[in-house]
Amino acid sequence: MTLPVPLQFKGAPGSPYTRKMLALLRYRRIPYKLLIGDQSTAENLPEAKVGLLPTFYLPNGDGKLEAVVDSTPLIRRFEQDFSGRETIPADPVLTFINYLLEDYGDEWLTKAMFHYRWYYDADIQKAGKILPRWRGLNESSQQLDKMQAYVAERQITRLYVVGSNDITAPVIEDSYVRFLEIFDKIIEKQTFMFGNRPSSADFAIYAQLTQLAKFDPTPAKICLDKAPRVYAWTDVVDDLSGNPADADGFIGRDELGDVLSDMLTEVGRTYVPALLANAQAMMKGEDQMETTIDGRQWVQPTFPYQGKCLQWIRAMFNELSEADQGFVQALLNGTGCEPLVSSS
Repeated sequence: MTLPVPLQFKGAPGSPYTRKMLALLRYRRIPYKLLIGDQSTAENLPEAKVGLLPTFYLPNGDGKLEAVVDSTPLIRRFEQDFSGRETIPADPVLTFINYLLEDYGDEWLTKAMFHYRWYYDADIQKAGKILPRWRGLNESSQQLDKMQAYVAERQITRLYVVGSNDITAPVIEDSYVRFLEIFDKIIEKQTFMFGNRPSSADFAIYAQLTQLAKFDPTPAKICLDKAPRVYAWTDVVDDLSGNPADADGFIGRDELGDVLSDMLTEVGRTYVPALLANAQAMMKGEDQMETTIDGRQWVQPTFPYQGKCLQWIRAMFNELSEADQGFVQALLNGTGCEPLVSSS
């Protein structure tokens, strides 16, 4: 079914995944209509089963509008429905590595985003003031003050869900700094993860950086001090509608190791152990996962969605040809990512 344009969706500036989809739609030159605050209610649009942002309103098989969330499958749906300026590389090996790095951005870097925003006082104060105002510009100051206290209290009490606590804080913060340093070196060589044309992984990473590098005071200062190139890159990716999207804009698979080995090693150092420990805890029916990440203790509640993430990564690997699987395994050898594909 051809999707009607403009695409209509609900979001907020403080939602990384809203920013991910906004930037991607701009790059792909797909017309859109962004609803902020109570605009979706005013237009009598359907409610999503899970209240996440962004929420897209798309026709189902019967032609009726339904509320759809989850940026990763939405991007792939749009790849099928809109031609030109695609963000998924054609090479199956690049497609797999792109998916892995997109998942890392969506599911690991977001831990840093959530951690910094609700762990440090200056960040809590800014987020508490601005987040309610983004979605309620016409509310009274009294009502917004109440919302500030509510939002801050609710999010701080939910820090444990993403794994942010006094035990894990050093792991998260050290990982963020390493990521900045690695990504800075990549974009010194080439503008995006896979060359001079952005992929969905770039938009996933950009999404978290709109908050980490550009909004929350503590991680923004770290980014500006340690990786000002990354800080500037985030501004550039806001609107890539002028990017030429050349057919040869993606690098070849033989170049992946030279460009992405350090980033893949960082994924294997942090995100992979978390995925595996989470899956193991879920198999045992345990509510909490405990493991060692970067040589230090990691404790958090099990996360069913990330259990699905591991399944999807392995399913994508299994769809590769035998030759492409061998190439990926050789590429991941020594990075710590091997268990993602060796036990699939």
